[in-house]
Amino acid sequence: MMQSLVSLTAKQVMQDAPVIPVIVLHDVAQAVPLARALVAGGIRMLEITLRTSAALDCMRVIRAEVPEAIVGAGTVCNARDVDACLEAGARFAVSPGYTTQLGLACRERGLPLLPGVASASEIMQALNDGYHDLKFFPAMQAGGVAMLKALYGPFAQIQFCPTGGITAQNAGEFLALPNVVCVGGSWLVPVDALAQVDYTRIEALARQATQLL
Repeated sequence: MMQSLVSLTAKQVMQDAPVIPVIVLHDVAQAVPLARALVAGGIRMLEITLRTSAALDCMRVIRAEVPEAIVGAGTVCNARDVDACLEAGARFAVSPGYTTQLGLACRERGLPLLPGVASASEIMQALNDGYHDLKFFPAMQAGGVAMLKALYGPFAQIQFCPTGGITAQNAGEFLALPNVVCVGGSWLVPVDALAQVDYTRIEALARQATQLL
């Protein structure tokens, strides 16, 4: 599923592997070994969430020291976030929700966006602004597999990356749907594995994730 990344698109981000890891890092020292472990396991699209003060520095060091990784920014909510992530070297953005202002900011700056939606109205707004590749969030709380099946009828042209409550155990159910390309999940980077500096385990989880399709 490897794609040419000369001109990266949200669709390429989604198609690269069955899972996009949702990564929360508090320690910049963990960024490079973590990224290397994920890449070694076959996962190179890395969503570093803007949930910690270390996030931007983590993006910078991964971009500089792990060229095989494609660094993305998660929890992007406004134009200020977009500018900060671009400065830190992010190649794509993922947002928890969607606004036209955010969509325009990403388009104007050439940053591929995977915008979050949870309802038909939000999907229609994203479609109206030219976005067809969307994050379904929070997936389990917003109706899970049943909701995505229902959305397929009126929105068959939309491709989703469900995120939120996705695990190694239920990911296959989502990936089997015709409107799901990949899923987002934090299980590839368990908190206890980071605490124990167990990058071998993280590499193994990444390798298992690549076999989900």
